[in-house]
Amino acid sequence: MVARPPAAGTLQYVGSEDTFDLAAAGLRGDGTDLAISIEVLAAKLEQALPGQARVERRGGGLLGRGEKRVRAVRVELGTAAYLLGVNGGRVEGFRERQVGGISIKREPLAPDEWIAALTADLRAESQRSAHARAALEELLR
Repeated sequence: MVARPPAAGTLQYVGSEDTFDLAAAGLRGDGTDLAISIEVLAAKLEQALPGQARVERRGGGLLGRGEKRVRAVRVELGTAAYLLGVNGGRVEGFRERQVGGISIKREPLAPDEWIAALTADLRAESQRSAHARAALEELLR
Protein backbone atom coordinates (compact mmCIF):
# COMPACT_ATOMS: atom_id res chain seq x y z
CA MET A 1 0.00 0.00 0.00
CA VAL A 2 1.39 3.41 -0.98
CA ALA A 3 0.88 6.22 1.47
CA ARG A 4 -0.65 9.32 -0.05
CA PRO A 5 -0.14 12.79 1.34
CA PRO A 6 -3.11 14.20 3.22
CA ALA A 7 -5.52 16.32 1.22
CA ALA A 8 -5.01 20.06 1.00
CA GLY A 9 -6.89 21.97 3.66
CA THR A 10 -6.18 19.43 6.39
CA LEU A 11 -3.98 20.20 9.34
CA GLN A 12 -1.33 17.79 8.16
CA TYR A 13 -1.02 19.36 4.72
CA VAL A 14 -0.19 23.00 4.65
CA GLY A 15 2.63 23.09 2.19
CA SER A 16 4.84 20.78 0.23
CA GLU A 17 7.88 20.85 2.49
CA ASP A 18 6.80 22.33 5.81
CA THR A 19 4.13 21.57 8.33
CA PHE A 20 2.53 24.17 10.52
CA ASP A 21 2.60 22.21 13.76
CA LEU A 22 1.63 24.93 16.28
CA ALA A 23 -0.22 22.22 18.15
CA ALA A 24 -2.78 22.61 15.38
CA ALA A 25 -3.98 19.04 15.68
CA GLY A 26 -5.11 19.92 19.18
CA LEU A 27 -7.46 22.59 17.82
CA ARG A 28 -9.84 19.76 17.06
CA GLY A 29 -9.60 18.48 20.62
CA ASP A 30 -11.42 19.66 23.66
CA GLY A 31 -10.78 20.39 27.30
CA THR A 32 -7.16 20.57 28.38
CA ASP A 33 -5.76 19.64 24.95
CA LEU A 34 -7.67 22.49 23.32
CA ALA A 35 -6.60 25.02 25.95
CA ILE A 36 -2.94 24.05 25.62
CA SER A 37 -3.08 24.10 21.81
CA ILE A 38 -4.63 27.56 21.73
CA GLU A 39 -2.05 28.89 24.21
CA VAL A 40 0.83 27.50 22.10
CA LEU A 41 -0.67 28.86 18.88
CA ALA A 42 -1.24 32.32 20.38
CA ALA A 43 2.28 32.52 21.83
CA LYS A 44 3.89 31.49 18.54
CA LEU A 45 1.83 33.99 16.54
CA GLU A 46 2.61 36.82 18.99
CA GLN A 47 6.31 36.04 18.80
CA ALA A 48 6.49 35.55 15.03
CA LEU A 49 4.19 38.42 14.05
CA PRO A 50 4.60 41.27 16.55
CA GLY A 51 2.28 44.11 15.70
CA GLN A 52 0.25 41.92 13.36
CA ALA A 53 -0.98 39.30 15.83
CA ARG A 54 -3.09 40.37 18.79
CA VAL A 55 -4.18 37.99 21.49
CA GLU A 56 -7.03 38.68 23.87
CA ARG A 57 -6.78 36.92 27.22
CA ARG A 58 -9.25 36.85 30.08
CA GLY A 59 -9.00 35.54 33.58
CA GLY A 60 -10.97 32.52 34.60
CA GLY A 61 -12.58 31.65 37.86
CA LEU A 62 -14.51 33.88 40.19
CA LEU A 63 -14.45 37.52 39.05
CA GLY A 64 -11.86 36.73 36.37
CA ARG A 65 -9.04 36.45 38.88
CA GLY A 66 -7.86 33.01 37.84
CA GLU A 67 -5.28 32.10 35.25
CA LYS A 68 -5.66 34.13 32.06
CA ARG A 69 -6.67 32.09 29.02
CA VAL A 70 -6.70 32.98 25.35
CA ARG A 71 -10.17 34.04 24.23
CA ALA A 72 -9.36 35.38 20.77
CA VAL A 73 -6.51 35.67 18.29
CA ARG A 74 -6.46 38.21 15.45
CA VAL A 75 -3.79 38.28 12.76
CA GLU A 76 -3.67 41.17 10.28
CA LEU A 77 -2.00 40.11 7.04
CA GLY A 78 -2.24 42.38 4.02
CA THR A 79 -5.87 42.68 2.98
CA ALA A 80 -6.96 39.81 5.24
CA ALA A 81 -7.61 39.51 8.94
CA TYR A 82 -7.69 36.08 10.54
CA LEU A 83 -9.76 35.71 13.69
CA LEU A 84 -9.84 32.69 15.97
CA GLY A 85 -12.28 32.77 18.86
CA VAL A 86 -12.37 30.42 21.83
CA ASN A 87 -15.65 30.02 23.64
CA GLY A 88 -15.78 27.29 26.23
CA GLY A 89 -14.80 24.11 24.43
CA ARG A 90 -15.33 25.49 20.93
CA VAL A 91 -12.97 27.17 18.49
CA GLU A 92 -14.36 29.32 15.69
CA GLY A 93 -12.25 30.71 12.88
CA PHE A 94 -12.98 33.50 10.40
CA ARG A 95 -11.19 35.29 7.61
CA GLU A 96 -12.14 38.86 6.81
CA ARG A 97 -11.27 40.53 3.54
CA GLN A 98 -10.60 44.22 4.03
CA VAL A 99 -10.45 47.25 1.80
CA GLY A 100 -9.21 50.49 3.34
CA GLY A 101 -9.47 48.99 6.82
CA ILE A 102 -13.13 48.11 6.35
CA SER A 103 -14.24 44.49 6.38
CA ILE A 104 -16.10 43.69 3.16
CA LYS A 105 -16.40 39.94 3.54
CA ARG A 106 -16.29 37.59 6.51
CA GLU A 107 -16.16 33.87 5.96
CA PRO A 108 -16.18 31.16 8.59
CA LEU A 109 -13.26 28.70 8.55
CA ALA A 110 -12.85 25.45 10.44
CA PRO A 111 -9.70 25.54 12.60
CA ASP A 112 -7.72 23.41 10.12
CA GLU A 113 -8.84 25.64 7.23
CA TRP A 114 -7.90 28.72 9.28
CA ILE A 115 -4.36 27.39 9.82
CA ALA A 116 -4.02 26.42 6.14
CA ALA A 117 -5.31 29.80 4.87
CA LEU A 118 -3.12 31.81 7.25
CA THR A 119 -0.08 29.76 6.25
CA ALA A 120 -0.84 30.17 2.53
CA ASP A 121 -1.13 33.95 2.92
CA LEU A 122 2.10 34.04 4.94
CA ARG A 123 3.86 32.04 2.22
CA ALA A 124 2.60 34.41 -0.47
CA GLU A 125 3.68 37.43 1.57
CA SER A 126 7.08 35.84 2.28
CA GLN A 127 7.80 35.95 -1.45
CA ARG A 128 7.57 39.77 -1.24
CA SER A 129 8.88 40.53 2.24
CA ALA A 130 11.89 39.49 4.31
CA HIS A 131 9.86 40.23 7.47
CA ALA A 132 7.12 37.82 6.42
CA ARG A 133 9.72 35.23 5.42
CA ALA A 134 11.30 35.42 8.91
CA ALA A 135 7.85 35.20 10.55
CA LEU A 136 6.97 32.12 8.52
CA GLU A 137 10.24 30.45 9.47
CA GLU A 138 9.54 31.22 13.15
CA LEU A 139 6.07 29.69 12.94
CA LEU A 140 7.26 26.56 11.20
CA ARG A 141 9.86 25.72 13.87
